Amino acid sequence: MWVGQSAIAQEDEEPEERQTTIVVAFTEYEWWLIRWTDNLTVCQLFVDHPGVPTPEEVLKDCDQDVYEQWLVTPPCKNAEKGGEAVVDCTGLYLHEAGFRSGERTVVVDLPPPTVWITLSGCDLSPPQNLCRNLPSLLLTGEEPLPNERITAIHAILGGRPHTCEGEVCEIPLEPTLPQGMVLEFWADSSFGDSSERFTALVRVIETGVTDAPTASGWYVDVLSGQWRGGPVESCAKVWEAFPPAGGPPYWLTTPSREGLLATGQPYHYLAGRLIDNGVVDASACPSNGLLPNGYANACGIRVARPMVDLWQNQFDPSILIVAQETGLPAQLLKNLFAQESQFWPGVFRVAREYGFGQMTDMGADTILLWNASFFDKFCPLVLSAEACARGYLRLKEDQRAILRGALAIQANADCRDCPSGIDLNQAQNSVSIFANSLRANCDQVNRTIFNATERVPGTVSTYEDLWRFTIANYHAGPGCLAFAIHTTWDRGQRLDWANVSANLTQPCQQAIVYVDLIAR
Repeated sequence: MWVGQSAIAQEDEEPEERQTTIVVAFTEYEWWLIRWTDNLTVCQLFVDHPGVPTPEEVLKDCDQDVYEQWLVTPPCKNAEKGGEAVVDCTGLYLHEAGFRSGERTVVVDLPPPTVWITLSGCDLSPPQNLCRNLPSLLLTGEEPLPNERITAIHAILGGRPHTCEGEVCEIPLEPTLPQGMVLEFWADSSFGDSSERFTALVRVIETGVTDAPTASGWYVDVLSGQWRGGPVESCAKVWEAFPPAGGPPYWLTTPSREGLLATGQPYHYLAGRLIDNGVVDASACPSNGLLPNGYANACGIRVARPMVDLWQNQFDPSILIVAQETGLPAQLLKNLFAQESQFWPGVFRVAREYGFGQMTDMGADTILLWNASFFDKFCPLVLSAEACARGYLRLKEDQRAILRGALAIQANADCRDCPSGIDLNQAQNSVSIFANSLRANCDQVNRTIFNATERVPGTVSTYEDLWRFTIANYHAGPGCLAFAIHTTWDRGQRLDWANVSANLTQPCQQAIVYVDLIAR
């Protein structure tokens, strides 16, 4: 691998660590765990906050036996001994012994240099990402330390090295194969070190159109965490899989405005819920407009139709905002909600399945395990920060159960005291939960395919089929999909939806119709 001269020089001279020291004030509180029977101190612990130590802090400073004895210590009881009232206490109790204030020196890691990617000579407009002429990659270095600067940027594009002095490097682009080519890039700093080596996948495909000036040119796509040239679908980055040149199919798009998400489907279950909760008056219909299973009958759907149309589109603004925030296709989210709940964000058909996307216990487990950023934000709202710092897998099973239950509560917008039977604010907020759940499933699919093939998903399957796998994973579970993917690969078959769906076991084949409905 080619290495720039400045990088070679750095190997001879070890750069300084990007660290500094600061002095901070602190207050430390001392607590003792004391045995009631003989007033013997069995553990000494220190915390950095006022108030009683948390169980996690007790366990950290005391051994397991002491911790468990303290946990099961019962309240003191009033008793009578020798005709006198006494307090009968057993086990251990906490006693605040004092506190001290002071200063300590803390070593702080300084931020490293980085490099960002944009294009020069073209402003991309998703989803087509069409450029009239071949643009250039523009690499821009960023040095966060004062009095330091970026001295050089290095890049290797398709095996060809490039070096630019200073903080900006412009690399002309050329046509690539449909699978794109790899870009590796990094920056040198006057501090004496270099940024990490970043990677990107770059694709440049000619449109093939010559007789229509507005459609001629080049489709340009860049997949990288360092990309600053416009929105990129987040799961495409996870899989390193380009959408089809010129833009994805309709069901994987995010429209520019909410009106383009509007639908007008005669959802019979939604109509039944609106009638049953008094939003629609169907008293003039036979059986008050309802079938025995809770769906609307023919008269009920006719009476409820205006409200059904209004209801199914009132959440489109939230869907569009969440799609833009998470980088997921808005149309896919809407299609998924239509199939899962017909936009009724409460309990739908089956108990213990909640909200727009019908959150189950397994679904809650998936999002908390596979979407680390969501877990980091959600867990401290329910458990202590100390417990959450361990990560989902290292929590005790009862703590994981508490998190899954709390997530189900957030996903469920049922509300007995609300006029429509639904808390509409909670319903709007829950859209983000299901988007993050979908993102967790695409990460799980990424790992499933890598485990089966030892290859990046984008090199063995297509962007559209990777989304089909993700939808199947969401609906039928990872066990169903993993078996089918491993079977397909082990048989030497192409990893596409036709082959994978054919290898689903009988109990899992319900996912085929589900995926086809969403991907229409």
